Amino acid sequence: MDPYRLGLIATRTHYFQLVARLGSIRQASKALNVAPSSISRVIKQLEDELGTPLFERVRQRLRLTSAGELLLYHVRESYVDMNRAVMEINDLSGLRRGTIAVATIESAARGMLPEALEEFWSRHPEITVDVKVVSSQDVANAVGDGSCDLGIAFDVSVPRNARRLSSLAVPLGLLVPPGSRFADRTELRTFDISGERIILSDTSLSLSMSVEELFSGSMVEFSRRSRTNSIGLMIDLARRGLGAIMQTRVGVEREIENGELLFIPLRDPKLRPRRLMLMSRAKSEISDAASAFATSLSRCFEQLKS
Repeated sequence: MDPYRLGLIATRTHYFQLVARLGSIRQASKALNVAPSSISRVIKQLEDELGTPLFERVRQRLRLTSAGELLLYHVRESYVDMNRAVMEINDLSGLRRGTIAVATIESAARGMLPEALEEFWSRHPEITVDVKVVSSQDVANAVGDGSCDLGIAFDVSVPRNARRLSSLAVPLGLLVPPGSRFADRTELRTFDISGERIILSDTSLSLSMSVEELFSGSMVEFSRRSRTNSIGLMIDLARRGLGAIMQTRVGVEREIENGELLFIPLRDPKLRPRRLMLMSRAKSEISDAASAFATSLSRCFEQLKS
């Protein structure tokens, strides 16, 4: 919508910039369907109030003076700002109601998602956000086939008809209670955990592949205390001192902040950081509401980097 038609741009400002662009009061009068004398009068009033000419006549055309060029620069800046404001206000009409579908891994659902939802709903309380907790590959599939607008997953390829919005490398480490024998360590090597009772994720979680790669061909032996597909159960067991977890910090932020668990990074040449990714449907297929929520999630990704 035109800011001038909304009354957000002064009439004489509009006349001035149009004359400057067309180089002719007569051409401006045709474009505006206004008498040339009216436009001349407005320009003359503006020059009188500013105390300086804004145009000079050169070969039957009006050319801006130095003062006119300066004024035009700031007028155009104002137009850009006002147009941006109008566009953002118009975008808000698409954020009054609607539904967003999000597919996510469990660790992100425990950690960043509640924070992102709190921020998003403070600004857009009428938007419904449906959340489905699935495996990383199922997240990618859901975004790829269009059944979900946004997805958060570890270590997957972005589907052809989707796009990556944010990406973050997160190290793998050992999560232990404060009373652990590792409590005073700042990092661990693979051989350090020999004999430790480990709570492992099962093959439905992509994390298990990273752990299997780490110990493939290794002489390190540890006791498998449990194997589960529940991040929540793994964390609860570790908090009770019933075993250590190989996991990233994602989804365990609250327990680490409260001092219930300690995160100790694992350093090993065979161990690559895990890649946490935020993806969405193609830009042409995503709603304003989903785009706004993606912005909230991207901010959470940035916070994890710090």
